[in-house]
Parts: sequence; structure tokens; C-alpha cells
Amino acid sequence: MRLLVGLGNPGLRYVGNRHNLGFMALDAIARRHGVAGFRSRFKGALADAPIGGERRLLLKPQTFMNDSGESVAETARFFKIAPAEIAVIHDEIDLRPGKLRGKRGGGNAGHNGLRSIDARLGPDYWRVRIGVGHPGIRELVQPYLLRDFAAEEMTLWVEPLLSAVAETIALLLSDMPDAFMSEVARRFRPPAPAPDPEMADNSVRC
Repeated sequence: MRLLVGLGNPGLRYVGNRHNLGFMALDAIARRHGVAGFRSRFKGALADAPIGGERRLLLKPQTFMNDSGESVAETARFFKIAPAEIAVIHDEIDLRPGKLRGKRGGGNAGHNGLRSIDARLGPDYWRVRIGVGHPGIRELVQPYLLRDFAAEEMTLWVEPLLSAVAETIALLLSDMPDAFMSEVARRFRPPAPAPDPEMADNSVRC
């Protein structure tokens, strides 16, 4: 893989949002691998990263989430990168906080950033899904995603997970996705789900 994309929204007001977890991941990777900085190109923030002894490209689209595909497609066309050589890191509400899953292709599950990329490149790229949890009610999803991570969340799982991803990303970019996910799992264990109050009440009554 030659192009690693992190999804998020540009601007200071969105920096700590759950929806910006892809940006946070790329920033952690850039720090870990000594990337000097991002430059403005292809409607995004682009950086060269020497990872695993190879030149890789890191991209944070600056088009806002719904139009992420514009930046990804322009970058891919210029550098002649096929969809199968692209990996996209993004937040995922259908996974519990800290859970990581990766696969090539598939649906977008309502994620607007993925939907935009699918529309311009098709679905045949890698996705690295990082769970942020679900608020429980569909109408609350947008405000939940556009809310900052709490300080406790950052300490408990966000920073440790992103550190594990940054340390092992060379495996993914060297076309070893299974090894990448296994190594992340070895270094980081997601926090256990909070107990369901109803189940707790029922167990007491029994």
C-alpha cells in the first residue's frame, strides 16, 4: 500500500471530535515516524512518510467529511495509485470504543466519508475501522460524533490505541493486514463494555 488516508473535518473546532479519529491516527503515525509536516495539496494535507523502508503518502482530506473522496481521488490519480493500494482509517459507531477491524472492500455503513470515496474510486480499498461506540439512538449519532472525546477516554483508550497503530502501521502498508491487526491487539486491549443497568437490576432480583 502506498497511500494512507485519515478521515476527519478540518478546522480547530473539530480537532478533538470522535469523527476526527482518522486525523488523530495520521497525526500519531506522523509523529512516530518523524514526518516533518503536512503540505497543502490535492484539497488535502499531504505528507511523505518513510515507513518500513519505503516511501508512503499520508493524506488528511480538507474538504470536510462528506467530500473526502475528492481529495483521495485527486491524490490517487496524480500518483497513479490503485484503490487496492489505499488504506483509509476512520471512526466506526458500530464497534465498541477501542475495537479495531480492517478489511478490503465492503459497504460504507452510512459513513459519509467512505460514501464519498466509494463514489469516486469504487469500494476496492482497505478500511481500518476504529470503534467509537454508539449513543444508542439514531437521532443522537451526529451530535455524538461531533463531540470531543472526554479526557478520560483519551487516557483510557484513544491515545494508547493510536500509539499501537502508529508503531505497527508498517505491517499494514507492507500488505500484511492480518499481522497488523494481530500486533495491534497484542499491544492494546479495548476497555470492557460498561455493564447494562437493566441486566444488573435483573440479576439482583433473581
